[in-house]
Amino acid sequence: MSDSRSNPPVAAGRKLSVRPLPDAPIAGRRQRRAAETRERLFRSALQLFGERGFANVTVQDITETADVGKGTFFNYFQSKDHVLGMMAEIQVARVNGAMALVAGGRQSIRSVLHRLALKLAEEPGRSPELARAVISAFLASTVVREIVDRRIAEGRKVVAEFIAEGQRRGEINPRLDKEMVAMQFQQAEMGTILMWSLNGGPPLAARIEESFLHFWRAIARPAGKPSREKEL
Repeated sequence: MSDSRSNPPVAAGRKLSVRPLPDAPIAGRRQRRAAETRERLFRSALQLFGERGFANVTVQDITETADVGKGTFFNYFQSKDHVLGMMAEIQVARVNGAMALVAGGRQSIRSVLHRLALKLAEEPGRSPELARAVISAFLASTVVREIVDRRIAEGRKVVAEFIAEGQRRGEINPRLDKEMVAMQFQQAEMGTILMWSLNGGPPLAARIEESFLHFWRAIARPAGKPSREKEL
């Protein structure tokens, strides 16, 4: 394997900020410190993956960047591959957070899905290089692929609930299959990230906005059509 340190960073001076993940609050000093360490390892790994590519980063590289002992890494992750499983955790947490907004009933399904589409693009959208590194890891690692596939399936079930609620409210075409629409939502999101990763261009958020607009037009209840309740 080539020396990963010989590869210059793609975005010099650009550091990945450490900020709380979208999970439930953690009580207790010990738990908070553990969560902060896990977060620091994750952010350091993402920074390195974006600079050097997934295959050219070692566990030692990650722990040195995070300024923790190498043994500490294995208190939180089974392997380098499992670090990307944390990204999948973040995405599922965001989907569940969107579900809470739906349950609150104060926001339209369109606005919740729109916000979710933008939030899901935040982690891989830090740079095209990072997006490519993540995608290549998904393709090359069975461990990563299995974790991500499982998390994607979990998220799809929740999104299908959004769609069903949108149909009940009369926002979404009631003739569409909710599971298929949920799949299309994920495909639109992931496909947009993939295309953006190839050549960058406009910010990913702009690409997601455009993609979501087309997606919503395809699933919105046709004007003048009654809701499912009225049809029945």
